[in-house]
Amino acid sequence: MQNLSTRKRSKSKIAWLYVLGGALVVSAVLLGLLVSSVSFPVSTILHIVLEKTFGLGFLDPIAKNEELIIWNIRLPRVLLALCVGASLAIAGAAFQGLLRNPLADPYTIGVSSGAALGAVVVLFFQITIIGLGKFTLPVVAIISGLITLVIVFGLVRLSNKSLAIETIILAGIIVGAFISAITSLLISLGDRDAMTQIIYWLYGSVAMRGWSHVQLIFPFMLVGAFILLFHYRELNALALGEEAAEHIGVNVKRGKVWILIGASLLTGAAVAVSGSIGFVGLVIPHLVRLVTGPNHHHVLPLSMLTGGAFLILADLLARTVIAPQELPIGVVTAIIGAPVFAFLLIRERIGRGVHHD
Repeated sequence: MQNLSTRKRSKSKIAWLYVLGGALVVSAVLLGLLVSSVSFPVSTILHIVLEKTFGLGFLDPIAKNEELIIWNIRLPRVLLALCVGASLAIAGAAFQGLLRNPLADPYTIGVSSGAALGAVVVLFFQITIIGLGKFTLPVVAIISGLITLVIVFGLVRLSNKSLAIETIILAGIIVGAFISAITSLLISLGDRDAMTQIIYWLYGSVAMRGWSHVQLIFPFMLVGAFILLFHYRELNALALGEEAAEHIGVNVKRGKVWILIGASLLTGAAVAVSGSIGFVGLVIPHLVRLVTGPNHHHVLPLSMLTGGAFLILADLLARTVIAPQELPIGVVTAIIGAPVFAFLLIRERIGRGVHHD
């Protein structure tokens, strides 16, 4: 009877967390559309969005410049921040669950560095692959991330055939450092303008992006998120250890491959449209796990909601704190994320010390 009551309370709590997560996203989107150098009434914003999306406008025709600002500039920027934040957060949650390490995220195992190198090559040499057109950038970034992953796992195979977690992280850090050096070399070979443009891009930003960037990331986000959500049981089983997971019937190697492919799709597409934005995939899953517990059935979708809302608010800070100039969004996420992550690590260490005492 007591167990039944506990399960009911737990289900009710999770349901409320989804409601709060959805409300957080809606609030962040509205704030992102409302707060800027030029203010518009909420009714005008809602009218433009409803009119353009469903043909359900409820006001008299409004000025074209207002429509242009809301529909062509602010809304795609807010939606892009939502997609990038959601992608990085769920990828980080998957990497942390897979590697059972709180320091694991797309950057730790080199996927992000590989994707960034692919994107820099496309930008530096102005490459357009025939048949891909505008999708050249995300496709090359994703393939570069996957190749990096293959190199990391090749190194791991050479040293330890059991794909030990510690070896994967160590190999990822080594390969990531090497790739970052190549990226720096490419940047230093360019002229001053190209160098400034690429360095600013590497800091991470969703400024000066339009609907085309949202269209670039959206299909990859859907496929990557579906793969990870479909394999949440493997992530839960891997939390018990690889041997224990195999004993309960989980195909560990196949599960690892699918999870790494899904997380690489998400990371590569996010890096391709926004540059390198750190700490979202590291901090957000930690915060979500503190509230929901370790079950990836809820950690993954709630990380998406929280990560998307967080990046919209970080972008809001980036464009308003020193207006009319803008900060790179990666600077804002690092300033917020680093202290929060340090606090979480210290809190976890103190908690372990109390349990040992």
